[in-house]
Amino acid sequence: MSDTATGVSSEQPGRDAMPTMGFLDHLEELRRRLVYSIAAVAAGFFACWWKVEWIYGIMQRPIMEVLRANGMAEKLVYLNPTEPFNLYLKIAAMAGVFVTSPFILYQVWMFISPGLYRNEKRYVVPFMVSTIALFVTGGYFGYKVVYPQALGFLVHFGRQFQPMITVSEYTSLFLSIILGMGLIFEMPILIFFLALMGIVSASFMFKNFRYAILLIFIVAAIVTPTPDILSMCIFAAPMVALYAVSIGIAWLVHPKQRQARKEKKAA
Repeated sequence: MSDTATGVSSEQPGRDAMPTMGFLDHLEELRRRLVYSIAAVAAGFFACWWKVEWIYGIMQRPIMEVLRANGMAEKLVYLNPTEPFNLYLKIAAMAGVFVTSPFILYQVWMFISPGLYRNEKRYVVPFMVSTIALFVTGGYFGYKVVYPQALGFLVHFGRQFQPMITVSEYTSLFLSIILGMGLIFEMPILIFFLALMGIVSASFMFKNFRYAILLIFIVAAIVTPTPDILSMCIFAAPMVALYAVSIGIAWLVHPKQRQARKEKKAA
């Protein structure tokens, strides 16, 4: 006899029925979330435009300190009259995305949340807080540790030449380092969702720890802007630590572990 006939629900406790939406409803929801996000980024752009010179002053501080330490002229150059204006546009846009990222992440969550069970929706606050905190931590680590080390090595290595560093090349290198470190620090969030869906487990990650370290150092060697071992290790060290933390996260949220804890609690 089916559960429906006996009046007993076949759903697990605490997991309500999966909400259903049609294809057109999904498209409409996606359109609405995109419009909200674009409007927020536009507002953030105009807000940051008024402080764009101050923002760029913070961005160029590492190279100024390195040039000063090596007795070189503390000045960047540009090769095209439109370059500074286009650069400020780019910086204001990037800063606008960063400032409005909590709202954008909330829109992402609102888009995917209809496909989640009720007890899974409680992850919204930890998801947003941890995502932003990890990205900011990674960017700050890149700004204070990785980027100054890389610049110091590069400028000191070429100290016998007169540097002519353009603002666009410097900004591209800055953004690649800072954004790269911010994304690297998002590893626990990625593992969280993969483990939540049962794709990876803590035992699998622990068993392949040595291969993960090898892969981490390969990635660090690729993304490190300098060829020295120290910079590569500075990149790799937080990635290894984050991988170790991710093992614990995978153990906590994997479906088998959640079910085991539920059965132990029921007993």
